Amino acid sequence: MRSHFFAYISRMRFIQRWALMRNTAPENVQEHSHQAAVLAHALAVIRNEKFGGHVDPGRVAVAALYHDASEILTGDMPTPVKYGNPTIRDAYKQVEAVANERLVSMLPEELQATYRDALNEYDDETRALVKAADKLSAYIKCVEEVKAGNGEFREAAAQTRKALEAYDLPEVGYFLDTFMDSFALTLDELK
Repeated sequence: MRSHFFAYISRMRFIQRWALMRNTAPENVQEHSHQAAVLAHALAVIRNEKFGGHVDPGRVAVAALYHDASEILTGDMPTPVKYGNPTIRDAYKQVEAVANERLVSMLPEELQATYRDALNEYDDETRALVKAADKLSAYIKCVEEVKAGNGEFREAAAQTRKALEAYDLPEVGYFLDTFMDSFALTLDELK
C-alpha cells in the first residue's frame, strides 16, 4: 500500500492561522502545533512534578502535535466563527472528526490505531492539557503581536488570558506566573 498520510501532514505549514486579523508575524498550523506540543509537554511535566499528577508527558505532546491535523483537509476556521454559534461549533467538530478519520484511513492498517489515538486526543486529562496548551499558544501569539505594536491583538490577548485563568488548572497558573512574562521581553532583555 502506498500512503499519502505524511505528505498531507507536511502540508500543515501551508495552513495560515489568524486569518481575520492583521499579523506582524504570520503563523501556520505546523508552527502552532509544534509550540502547542512543547507547551503541552511542559504542562504535563508541571502537573507531575508540582501537583502530584501521573500523566505521560510524551503522550500529551504527541496529542498536541496532531491536535490540528484535520485542518490540512478543512483549513483553519477563525475562533469567533467556529465558536460563536453552538450549531456551527458542533457541525465543525463533526467535520474535524471526518477529516481525522480520512487522514487515518490513508495509513497502512497496522498503523491506524496508534495514529487514530494521536489525532483524537483519546482521554479527558490529555484533552484538557492539549486544550490548555492550544490556548496558551494563542495567548503567546497575542502577547508577541501586542509587543510588536499590533493593537489588533490587544482584546484577543485579554480574552485569551481570561479564558486561561478560567480553566482553573494549577499547571496553567504556574506556567503563567513562572514563564509568561518572558514572552513580552525583547531578546536583549532575556538575560
